[in-house]
Amino acid sequence: MKLKNTKLREGDEVIVITGREKGKRGNIKSIMGEKCIINDLNLAKKHTRPNPQLGITGGIVEKEMPINLSNVMIWNPSTKKQDKIAFADDKGKKKRVFRSTGKDIG
Repeated sequence: MKLKNTKLREGDEVIVITGREKGKRGNIKSIMGEKCIINDLNLAKKHTRPNPQLGITGGIVEKEMPINLSNVMIWNPSTKKQDKIAFADDKGKKKRVFRSTGKDIG
């Protein structure tokens, strides 16, 4: 089942609110259903085999793993805190705004 989250989008700056990476901030790289991948967060070590035909050297590489969307919140740069997202109507067009300040999310 593929769920579409309309509040958080790729490129948004978010802060992790629970788990091992709690308190860290980063930008969303991609969203897959209920999970997202954040740049340089939630890294796991993956062992890869060498493949000379493809030019891949073997070894241990660090890979970004997905985090559930319920464990991240958008970062509000004006208040320097996490925030919720609300929707406002601007001349018949729906836009995302910060719930605490009412400012548009850029």
